[in-house]
Amino acid sequence: MGVRRVKRHRGPATAAPHLETLLWRVGIRVVAGADEVGMGPLAGPVVAAAVVFPPGTKIDGVADSKALPSAARERLAVEIRRRAVSVGIAVVEPDEIDRVNIYQAGLAALRRAVEALEVQPGYVLVDGREIPGLTMPQSAYPKGDSFVCSIAAASIVAKVHRDAIMRELDARYPGYGFARHMGYSTAAHFAAIREHGPSPIHRRSFAPVRALLRGEIDPQMALLPAG
Repeated sequence: MGVRRVKRHRGPATAAPHLETLLWRVGIRVVAGADEVGMGPLAGPVVAAAVVFPPGTKIDGVADSKALPSAARERLAVEIRRRAVSVGIAVVEPDEIDRVNIYQAGLAALRRAVEALEVQPGYVLVDGREIPGLTMPQSAYPKGDSFVCSIAAASIVAKVHRDAIMRELDARYPGYGFARHMGYSTAAHFAAIREHGPSPIHRRSFAPVRALLRGEIDPQMALLPAG
């Protein structure tokens, strides 16, 4: 009889510091990775983080925050902060999101996170899109949070920080379930908005919330069950 091999479910591959290493080797010692989270939710802020590691740093398990379970993110966020030269955090609140639009709010969060670093980067690696207004060179990488170490680290720190904010907001505005869905579009969240109306932290510029304020039901909400 043959031996049955049991398949092991592996987590996402560690994002390696290949790009950072290239920059360190040419003399750029302060390399920052930047990423933002919370672009899609109906409620709560956008949060961005920027992370600078000492040259040669590699942390096993660092990957796109969306691909990691909560416990792994929490553990890694502590390790990232312990080993980083500097971590910058920026929070853009819902009222600013509504005023400037979500795309510009995300860029503003990224820029402020880099500006919040205690050291000035010689180069910035950013997820997805370049950041306007930076004085240092930068490169943007689509899905960079899945393969660039410092960007992945930034995504983890930002996600853990935003989740903590949403848990605090859940206590302030009970009945919406913010600690469970973190403000994202779920059937339970839509049901809570239908029942209670938008809270002060809901994004009025987002279609489902805007429709409710007009006394209408957005098609997204109408398609989902109330429970």
